[in-house]
Amino acid sequence: MKVLMWVASILCLLLLVGCQFRPTETMSLLDEKIAVIHIAKSKGIGEMNEDILISFKDKQSLDIFEKAIKTAVKEPGKVNVLEPEYDVMVEYKSKEGGLPVHALHLWLGKEKEKSTFMYMMDDYIYHTSPQMTSKLRKLILSE
Repeated sequence: MKVLMWVASILCLLLLVGCQFRPTETMSLLDEKIAVIHIAKSKGIGEMNEDILISFKDKQSLDIFEKAIKTAVKEPGKVNVLEPEYDVMVEYKSKEGGLPVHALHLWLGKEKEKSTFMYMMDDYIYHTSPQMTSKLRKLILSE
């Protein structure tokens, strides 16, 4: 009987621990080199402002943006949010051309807060870490 209780306890513990490590969905980009990232003041959800404020082409800045986007974690359920602050356009390097531009909205968090990304034509939001917000703030607000 003690063995059965011990096995049941271990199984319950494993079940609880397993639920804590459910897979998280993150944003994705194409498996291509990024050529440039453009930032514009947003005109609202579903619209892309083509009046560019800032463009980033240097490797360090592109790496920061790529990491921020690819590590942003999807929030469960569809979310109703305020109008975005920025539009982000991710352009890729391609010899043949014809690669799509990833269009994203960005709500830039304050220091020590998460920032929020959303694909332009989607209803789901993705949060960055506060550390990524700090790096994004340095890039966007210093220009």
